[in-house]
Amino acid sequence: MNISLPVYQHPTLTILIDDSQSFLDSLAFQLPPHMARKVFHDTQAALDWLRDAYRHSPSKSQSIRVNYDEQAFSFERRTVAVDIEQIYRQSMNRRRFLLPSVLVIDYAMPQMNGLAFCQAVQDLPCKKILFTGQADEKIAIDAFNRGLIDRFIKKSDHDALDRLELEIRSLQKEFFHAQSLTLKDLLSRHSFTFLSDPALETLVEQLCKRHGFVEYYLFPNPTGILFFDMHGKATLMVVETEASLMSQLEVAQDYGAPLELLTGLRELRLVPFFSDSGGMYTDALRHDWLSYCLPAQICFGAQDYYWALFDFPSHYLREPFYSLADFLRDQSADIKS
Repeated sequence: MNISLPVYQHPTLTILIDDSQSFLDSLAFQLPPHMARKVFHDTQAALDWLRDAYRHSPSKSQSIRVNYDEQAFSFERRTVAVDIEQIYRQSMNRRRFLLPSVLVIDYAMPQMNGLAFCQAVQDLPCKKILFTGQADEKIAIDAFNRGLIDRFIKKSDHDALDRLELEIRSLQKEFFHAQSLTLKDLLSRHSFTFLSDPALETLVEQLCKRHGFVEYYLFPNPTGILFFDMHGKATLMVVETEASLMSQLEVAQDYGAPLELLTGLRELRLVPFFSDSGGMYTDALRHDWLSYCLPAQICFGAQDYYWALFDFPSHYLREPFYSLADFLRDQSADIKS
């Protein structure tokens, strides 16, 4: 699997499909409460819902456009423009948590067996786990080798539920790797080199565990990653390199910034987030510049990255935020009603 950061990642739906309603109820109950899921005991209903869900997928709003230089006639000189703001703006889509990323499908079902179901949704990007009985193991292995499924788990295994939870989490991550592969390859060649650095991926995973972040999005200016916790609290991880801090230094020098700020930038000790001035130092910040800076922490990767975590100003989002906690509350209310 590719070891690098997706350009965004958020909680998604796990779809459970089994002809036994009692088994579905038991399985859904035993999964962690914060792992959103939807259950189907009718395969046709599941197929119809999945296709409709992907027709309304929030990822369709992501904008990648190719612009052609009128003065350039060769293919090699074509330029690609990416509307990076559209990446973190996906956090404002209330339907993002309804995106189905992983299917957990029983094999032996009367309407349509699990393998036939996987073939029917082969064109969809969701990952697939086949839940099988002991007698179906050879069928599952063959389906895995043919690429029809991504994992299979035997129901009879003593640790089947623990394995299922682990595999769901792993495949959700693979889902976002696949969804953002083209964007990542484009962006990591330019200002977002950290996307392809395993050291940054490890750091982001550690920060998610430490601070309870459940979703994140690439942020364009300043370069970094925008995190949200379960209740919608936003935190921006600003990621700088030595070159980008020297660019900040040049701007600050042009504006006659205080010596302490210039020294901190020159010595790579400060990470700024001038949130009220378009990201760069201005005269208006002279007497309050320290409140816009934090001590630089260092991530040693393919190059040194200087980073800090800032509270994210609410005016950047422009509208009320719909959090994972809001979604789970609404989903629970729908089930009860």
